[in-house]
This record gives sequence, structure tokens and C-alpha cells, in this order.
Amino acid sequence: MNKRMSRRTALKMMGTLAGSLAVSAAAPRPVWAARRNPRWEKSMAEGLQWVARSQSSLGHWGGNTYPTAMAALAGTALICAGSTATQGPYARHIRRAVDYLMSKSRANGLIGDPTLDNRYTYGHGFSMLFLSQVLGEEEDAERRDELLRTLTKAVEFSGQAQTKSGGWGYVSAKDGNNFDEGSTTITQVQGLRGCRNAGIPVPGDVIERAKQYIYGCKNADGGISYSSTNRGSSRPAITAAALAALYNAGAYDSEHVPMMLEYCKKNLYRLGDSVRSFGHWHYTYLYYSQVVYRQGPEEWEPFRDRLYDRIVSEQKSDGSWEGTIEPIYVTSCNLIMLQLDRAYLPIYQR
Repeated sequence: MNKRMSRRTALKMMGTLAGSLAVSAAAPRPVWAARRNPRWEKSMAEGLQWVARSQSSLGHWGGNTYPTAMAALAGTALICAGSTATQGPYARHIRRAVDYLMSKSRANGLIGDPTLDNRYTYGHGFSMLFLSQVLGEEEDAERRDELLRTLTKAVEFSGQAQTKSGGWGYVSAKDGNNFDEGSTTITQVQGLRGCRNAGIPVPGDVIERAKQYIYGCKNADGGISYSSTNRGSSRPAITAAALAALYNAGAYDSEHVPMMLEYCKKNLYRLGDSVRSFGHWHYTYLYYSQVVYRQGPEEWEPFRDRLYDRIVSEQKSDGSWEGTIEPIYVTSCNLIMLQLDRAYLPIYQR
């Protein structure tokens, strides 16, 4: 069977789905999915149910901390389970998330509210990623056109927000005096790649400049610095995210990739603690898991087993996870990781 078959087709294969834990945990898998431990399945199902229960009637999650980013990440965790905006146990929640993010699209293309979010490029990038994955499964012509318009404007905003160095900062280049840093740059690259995969025109020079930005931040040890204007020690978290973004950008054969990969293997392969990930363990492994997954089964499976066992062991009794950022963020990151090898989303496929 084609590994890149649509989630809609997969859902039909899976039969009637219900929102209960028993059905969600026991639902048949696509035939290409890796063999999975029942403990992971149970943990994943409980986490998904917590996300669904925690959504507000307006479509967002959590408090006032980065509301756009949280909605996009939570929505991505739900579509990783195979649901779409029209089918599956989480279709209603996905539609709410889509409606919420679409309501945050501004005339200049930004998806977010700069008056409430002083790091709005995160939400913008995650929203492009989520909405672009939804677009591929949208059957309603009017809603599809609306998504196309929103994402086209969003891509234009990202291009205009890019700094002279080729990266992005917490806000646009204009609002942030051309400050840039690695984590928001990676978010933009993945969002733009998702849009391009969905058929939205993305200028090649925007992606090329972003790639050159990442290469320019590389240190002699193969790691990536925090920013082009703040060169210093390498950051394992930023390096892992940069590798994931380069893979999304198609730069598998770049001369820089082997050194970056070796740096990550040295610093992250054994699931290092928050000290080596600069306090952002979940962010780090959200991206590094994507990197290892793309290396193939021999690399992925032993790493996955350790990663998933650790995630499951830290889950709370209500199905959520906690960390340095609010629970919806940590829970969404963990659920995306737990569902990587279910292979529903094109952006995360090998």
C-alpha cells in the first residue's frame, strides 16, 4: 500500500471510530505503521482525550500564553491521530481549531494577534503547518478556497518578516529591528514547507536564504548557535530543530548535515536531560525525533522505544503532561512524538 495515502482513505479502512478510550486505543492501524507497544497506544489515547476535553468552545486551549501557537500545536496533535476536519473522533475539535486560527488571520497575512503575543512568529509558523495539513483533506470547496487565501497571505507575510540575514525573530524583521534566532526560524521553515507541499506558492529564495542562515550559525563542532548575531556555544535543541528544518527544505545532501547530525547524536541520542537541552526537553525531542525517524528503522526503533517509554512514564493520571510551559504545549509535543511513525501527516513522513 502507498505510504502516502490520504488520511481520509485510512480512516475508511479503520472503520467506524468513536471517541471513547477503548475504541481509540484499539483502532486498527494503517498497514505501513510500525509495530507499537500497547502501553504507548493507551497513553496516546488518554492524551488525545485530554486535549479534546481541554479545548474551549471558541477553539483554543490554555490561558493567554501564546494562544495561536497552542491551538496550532494541539490541532496538529489531533490530526496526527488520523482525524480530519470532517471525519474521525476529533473532527469537531479540529474544525474548532481551524475556525479559531482562521479568525486570527490579519489583513497583512499574520495569523495571530501581536497585541496579545510578543512572540507571534511562533504561532504564525505553527499555524501555517497545521492549516496546510488540513488543506490537503478539505472537501468543502468554499472552505478550501478560504484556507488557500489565508495560507497564501500567510506565506507572503513570512517572506516579508524574514530578516536581512535570512532568519526570523520572535516578531517580524520590521518590528524586531532585524533580530533573528534559530527556533523561530525553524518554525517558519516547517510552516512554509507544509504550505508548499499543499500547493501554496513559496518563493524559492525565501527557503534558500533560510538554509544559508542556518549554515551561517554552524560552529566548528557541528552545532548551531542561538542566533546569527549572538554566536557562541552550540545549542543541542536548536541544532536538532535546524536539522529537521533542513530535511523539510530538501537539504539532505548538504555538506553541513553530517556534522550537525553527528553533533546531535553525541549530545541527544541517549535522551539527555534538560541541562543539555537548555531547559527545553520537549521542544528538543519534538524535532530530534523527526530527525531520527528519517534515518530509517535501524536508527529509529531503538531510539523510539526509549523515547516513548520515557514519555509514557511521565504522563499524569488525567492524560496530560506537565513541563516548563503550560500542559497543552507539553502534551501536544508528546502526542506528536508518540504518533510520528503512524505516518498520517506528509510533513513528518520519511
